Amino acid sequence: MAAMREWLNRVWRALAAPRMLYGWRRADGRWLAHTRISSHTHIDHPAGLDIADHVYVGHFNVLDAAAGLTLDEGVQVTTHCALLTHSSHQALRLAGRAYWGDEHPPGFMRAPTRVGAYSFIGPHSVLAPGAHLGRGVLVKAYSYVSGAVPDFAVVAGQPARVVGDTRELDAAWLQAHPEARAQYDAWAAAR
Repeated sequence: MAAMREWLNRVWRALAAPRMLYGWRRADGRWLAHTRISSHTHIDHPAGLDIADHVYVGHFNVLDAAAGLTLDEGVQVTTHCALLTHSSHQALRLAGRAYWGDEHPPGFMRAPTRVGAYSFIGPHSVLAPGAHLGRGVLVKAYSYVSGAVPDFAVVAGQPARVVGDTRELDAAWLQAHPEARAQYDAWAAAR
C-alpha cells in the first residue's frame, strides 16, 4: 500500500509540476513560436496582453493585463513576479464597504504597463500599474518598480531606484566577444 501511494504521489507531482509551454497565440491570432510561458503563470485578461516573440515568462508569476500589458521582444520575467495594470488598495480604504458594487470607486488605479525589449525582471519583483520600463532594463530581485525607467537602467530596491547601466555590464563581455557586437548594436540602437 505504501509503495502504491508513493507511486501515485510521484505521478501526481509529475503531472501537476510547472512546465514551460513553447509558443504562444496572441489575442490577434498571431503565433509566437519562440515565446515561452510557464503553465504556472496566471494571465489576468489575456486579451489585454500585447506580447512580442522571444519572450520568456517563468513559473509562478501574475501578468495582469486588465488595463493593457505590453511585453516587447526578448523580455524575461523570472519567477514569483507581479506585473500589474490595476490596483484597488486605495479604493478599498477610501470607500470601505461601499467599494463593493461601485463601478468607479474613488482611488481605483488603472494604467497600462510596458516592459521594453530585452529587459529582465528579477525574482519576486513587482511592477506597479503604469510602470514603463525602457529597453535593456535589469530589475534586480525583490524590487518594486513604479513610474518610468530609462533605457538600459539597472534598478533595485523598494521603491526601485537606478543603480547602474546595463551597457556597462555588457561592455566586458562584448569586448571579449567582438563577433556579437553587430547584433547587440542592432537591437540596442533600434527604436
